[in-house]
Amino acid sequence: MSQRADASQCGGVVVEFESDDVRDARAKKARSIPGSALIYLKGPKFLIYVSGALSMWGDRMWHFAISVFLIELYGRNLLLTAVFGLVVAGSVLLLGALIGDWVDRNPRNKVAHASLFIQNISVTVCSIVLMLVFLYKQRIEQIWDGWLTVVCYTVVIILADVANLASTALTIAIQRDWIVVITGYNRGHLAGMNATMRRIDQVTNILAPLAVGQVMTLASNVVGCGFILGWNLVSLIVEFFFLSRVYRIVPALSIKPPVEEEDQEYLEGRRLQAEGNVAQPLPLTEGNCNTSLNLKEITNLPLCFRRFRWLVSTCKDGWRAYYRQPVFLAGMGLAFLYTTVLGFDCITTGYAYTQGISGSLLSLLMGVSAITGLMGTVMFTRLRKTYGLVNTGIISSCLHLGCLLLCVCSVFAPGSPMDLSLLMPDVTSNSSTELGGMASQRQKHTYPLRGGSNQPLLPDRSSIHWTNNTVLFDNVPSGTAPESYISIILLFLGVITARIGLWSFDLTVTQLLQENICESERGVVNGVQSSMNYLMDLLHFIMVISAPQPQHFGILVIISVLFITTGHTMYFLYAHKAKRKRSLDT
Repeated sequence: MSQRADASQCGGVVVEFESDDVRDARAKKARSIPGSALIYLKGPKFLIYVSGALSMWGDRMWHFAISVFLIELYGRNLLLTAVFGLVVAGSVLLLGALIGDWVDRNPRNKVAHASLFIQNISVTVCSIVLMLVFLYKQRIEQIWDGWLTVVCYTVVIILADVANLASTALTIAIQRDWIVVITGYNRGHLAGMNATMRRIDQVTNILAPLAVGQVMTLASNVVGCGFILGWNLVSLIVEFFFLSRVYRIVPALSIKPPVEEEDQEYLEGRRLQAEGNVAQPLPLTEGNCNTSLNLKEITNLPLCFRRFRWLVSTCKDGWRAYYRQPVFLAGMGLAFLYTTVLGFDCITTGYAYTQGISGSLLSLLMGVSAITGLMGTVMFTRLRKTYGLVNTGIISSCLHLGCLLLCVCSVFAPGSPMDLSLLMPDVTSNSSTELGGMASQRQKHTYPLRGGSNQPLLPDRSSIHWTNNTVLFDNVPSGTAPESYISIILLFLGVITARIGLWSFDLTVTQLLQENICESERGVVNGVQSSMNYLMDLLHFIMVISAPQPQHFGILVIISVLFITTGHTMYFLYAHKAKRKRSLDT
């Protein structure tokens, strides 16, 4: 008989007691929200987010600070900064495949820990060297007739380049490999993690340079070096702990797919040949018959040449692996998007200054562009759920190109300083006079820095503030206002709105590379992709060197749009092939 019936018969008040199961269920429900939050905070996703945020913050601070430090060291001249940029781009271009191959052929935890250690220690040692140079610069310049200064500059650039290479390896390992394994190869979860990592990158891209810039402005460059040094040491410990924990709680990370048996024998044989150890002959297969025929010639070479030959061969195999991927066209399309002046880099900022745009307004525009970039990451996740990954890339491409049409219109809009006559050689004195008159007429739309008609996009700087990819000038006259702001408004309206489609497209291609590249080649293919990105980025600087005047910027805009259109066309071809293959399979 129930307790309710007993109470009724006794004339007492009815009191219902909860059973133990009901009480436990209610208590569990009450604890579900904080319990879920605690589980999430201890889970691999959150640990990867925090580790990635620390790494990105440190990278952004360092990239900002090293540019300022090199300018300050070399008498406010851009030479060292240009050399550093060339060394960084060239090293990734040449070594991208080797870095990816190293990521593929070593355990995940060793790759992550080694990359993390090399990156942070390189930045730490470089910061110490910079502090010593800033403190004792006059004494250093007097030693060895100034050659010790050159040695210090060389050491700084080499250490900074090593840090960038290690950062590239860490990015490939974590954001191109670990994330795929952590999500359990679930496409929806993978898209969410990719979008979240990109949002973190967008936020740190704005806040990190501002933070370290304030330290350097309010204190000194030496204090700035010390701040970066301390950050990297603390970040090294925290990231090491978090990545180690993620590796322990995700058992799949400890399992790497074995290389195909035939490929393993072939690669091992080539390694032995490179080292001069050929005691065991290779099985004669189609892949290594030519190598076996040249075995005697290879082993007669000195050890250094054999090692170099092996490195070159590894790079060649990496580029071949990249070419044979089904997403090759999509990756190439993404790389072509790097050849552009339509972004918030020092080139576009310099042009904006020639048009009378203030630094405070540019900072505001940068903030708005960060917001539109975050909108692109949100749009990516929504479109992928609704239309699929391949169609998301098509929609993002169309949106990106549509917004960039505003930039093309800005070239011919009122207020544009474009003057094609400046590219033509002077034929007669009359034509020279006419061209001079046209240039002087156009000069009222440009930034009068030195009084000449043809000023470079990056003027001579008396004081510079870098905000990551953007350079802001102090103590420079604001310039005369142009007759019309329509051109510059259309330009930045196109650049800012295009970032929605740009980042959505970037996330699309990133996930396509993650999903379609076999696990054993994930590192080397992404390494080659990084090389291609740096190569196309170098081209856009060559473009600016070829046409450095503000009157030429319109030509650079048109060339940039052509490169971007070519990139998206490559993606359209990939999408067509992917859809046709899918229809044939079904």
